[in-house]
Amino acid sequence: MADQLTITAPDDWHVHLRDGAMLDQVVGHTARQFRRAIVMPNLRPPVTSVDAAKAYRDRIQAACPEDLSFTPLMTGYLTDDIAPSELEVGFREGVFTAAKLYPANATTNSAAGVTDLLRIDSVLAAMARIGMPLLIHGEVTDAEIDIFDREAVFIERHLAPLRERHPELKVVLEHITTEQAVQFVGSATSNLAATITPHHLHINRNAMFAGGLRSDFYCLPVAKRERHRLALRQAATSGDPRFFLGTDSAPHERASKESACGCAGIFNAPHALESYAEVFEQENAMDRLEGFASLHGPAFYNLPANGDSITLQRRDQLVPELVNGLVPFHAGEILSWTVI
Repeated sequence: MADQLTITAPDDWHVHLRDGAMLDQVVGHTARQFRRAIVMPNLRPPVTSVDAAKAYRDRIQAACPEDLSFTPLMTGYLTDDIAPSELEVGFREGVFTAAKLYPANATTNSAAGVTDLLRIDSVLAAMARIGMPLLIHGEVTDAEIDIFDREAVFIERHLAPLRERHPELKVVLEHITTEQAVQFVGSATSNLAATITPHHLHINRNAMFAGGLRSDFYCLPVAKRERHRLALRQAATSGDPRFFLGTDSAPHERASKESACGCAGIFNAPHALESYAEVFEQENAMDRLEGFASLHGPAFYNLPANGDSITLQRRDQLVPELVNGLVPFHAGEILSWTVI
């Protein structure tokens, strides 16, 4: 078994970099492993205009360490009343790479999200016309729907009809967590893909309750049953180009994770690529890591793959309990791969 693996430099197709002091703390961790990243727009206030996206992009670039080559790919936050023209201008000017759909109140800072997909049908039609991808947080928010079923119900109630109405619209179902999502994406012939996080490949829902309430494993969508985790691992390591890397790294201060709110999100950026490598090695699929991490995403977004490379070496590393005051995924664990 090889002790070193060199692959085309990867990208992160779903990350939360936050803003202000938190942005300064976390952006370098993403930039050290990934050349580009799709940056989520759920700030306060959310990124709903071209000017706001430009300003946020400038702040990200200013916060990034000067010795790192990193390109933030900006997204627009969809609301019930966003103008199609705003998205089109931003997309044609190269400011917006995609637009993000948050069902209202589905996750962190999503209160201004979309209340009914039919209210933005003209927006989706315009996006399909210009080739602008739609990125979806795929969960319903109905209180009567069990939280562990909300992704599957969203697919049945909303995503399947949306795909029928707009078959030419490019859609990424973000951070999938269920066997149903794997099957739905796997059944598509075109214009549908999914990102998969490292944490959903490693943990099932039991992790949140092992030895007590483990807030550091609480994220949205929540981790599901073991059969869903195994379906995700099979999809990620299959070589199927419809599945690619998206960390959904979502940092929160420890006080926010352990407060009455118990904010959802896992900070996995510091060791994301090594975390994925662990999974691919366990599944005897190291030869497919490059496709998942570096090739499938750019192909879906009609972007070139990166021209440089990154090397992983088989070398144990102990993940610290804290990174910049934040609890990282795998804290206190030993990972067997290291980016060099």
